[in-house]
Amino acid sequence: MQTLDIHRPEMPDLQFVLLVTALCTSRLTVLNIPETLRATIFNRCWALIHETPPPRKLDDRVLDLRPWTELTVEAMGETIRVALMESEIRILAWDHASSESTRTSTPEANPLIERLAQLYPQPPEDSPDDNVIDATSQ
Repeated sequence: MQTLDIHRPEMPDLQFVLLVTALCTSRLTVLNIPETLRATIFNRCWALIHETPPPRKLDDRVLDLRPWTELTVEAMGETIRVALMESEIRILAWDHASSESTRTSTPEANPLIERLAQLYPQPPEDSPDDNVIDATSQ
């Protein structure tokens, strides 16, 4: 079981928002966020950056945060925290084994992927893995 404290996520706001909205739009059955709250969180975040209604098709419910400012991402983080706190959820808990990506990255996503790679560089292949944390053991 993986967990995330919404007040101390130990990650930047961008990563927090992307993770929580991905969880909310996932088809995970073992997640302590009810379906209605999942939809509410995504819809509120969508409304912060779009003037159109959120997509109804699950596969289209993806937030593109590349053109938005840090202030927008902070507002989304606060929106998520408030919605979860109102439902008395302070720790997110889900169970899902890591899996291979089912989709390749689009050219539009490459700048974001490159920025994340700069924030979290991979250690050289020949270095010891002393600092690697096994996410499946948490």
